[in-house]
Amino acid sequence: MGVLKNGELWNDVSGAPLHAHGGYIIFYEGYYYWYGEDRRENFYVSCYRSRNLSDWEFRNHVLTTGSGMEEYRVRTKLRLQNEDGKKVNLERPKVLYNEKTKKFVMWMHFENGKDYHDAAVGIASCDAPDGDFTYHGHFNPYGYMSRDCTLFKDDDGAAYFISAARDNADLHVYRLTDDYMNVDALVHKLWQGEYREAPAVVKTNGKYYMLTSFCTGWAPNQGKYAVADSMEGKWSMLKEIGDGTTYLSQPAFILEVNGRILYFGDRWGGDGEKYFESGYVVYPLVEKEGGLSMEYVEEIEI
Repeated sequence: MGVLKNGELWNDVSGAPLHAHGGYIIFYEGYYYWYGEDRRENFYVSCYRSRNLSDWEFRNHVLTTGSGMEEYRVRTKLRLQNEDGKKVNLERPKVLYNEKTKKFVMWMHFENGKDYHDAAVGIASCDAPDGDFTYHGHFNPYGYMSRDCTLFKDDDGAAYFISAARDNADLHVYRLTDDYMNVDALVHKLWQGEYREAPAVVKTNGKYYMLTSFCTGWAPNQGKYAVADSMEGKWSMLKEIGDGTTYLSQPAFILEVNGRILYFGDRWGGDGEKYFESGYVVYPLVEKEGGLSMEYVEEIEI
């Protein structure tokens, strides 16, 4: 594709719509792998890969209603369909590669498909980036609610899970165990009562930035960010970024590529059939004077 038009539902190299909503990108052995929500048929998470971040090849529906399930040492509830035989909700899938275990580990937001009362974490893993992931169930970290979420891996390999808690009123930061399969410690309860969701984190020039949105359902709102000197250190107060609708988007994740900081967001179509019309945006982020700004562009060449 070369040039990406912001706000559109992009196509893969076969010409089919690219369904990787609320997703995440990792780089592994020469390819970028993009994971995201795919709510069609019996699918949950699909995976695409690209060498250039523009031309995406569909690889696999890596998590479906028929995926294998396997318990592990943490007690979780193994369920990929609810008691009515209908799909559950698996939202905002994020994946990290663990160099120690040689596993790709996925964390996501789990709901039972009927209401949003579970507010739990779902976990899956695989030996290959685009293989069939095994589902390990869902749980509530330390008993807390967990909704919109993201993962972040630091330079030393330490990994963190960030999610909205207490009916979205607060944002929790958990350090993960060495195998990335469980939480090791709750290191932060951030911005009490600010109702922030859709977290996305990037580290650049020794600073950590976290972008979030407010809770307004499918409608876009004013994005805000905070900065810290370390993931477990003190985070600043929230500051506005972009315009009042974050240029008609909600954060999905942030990539730093060849010295450029790129914000990837979803431009949601809404619930129901309109969900499948949801598009994507990529906006450049610029660090200056200890802060972060977002540049609006109609299209971008990566």
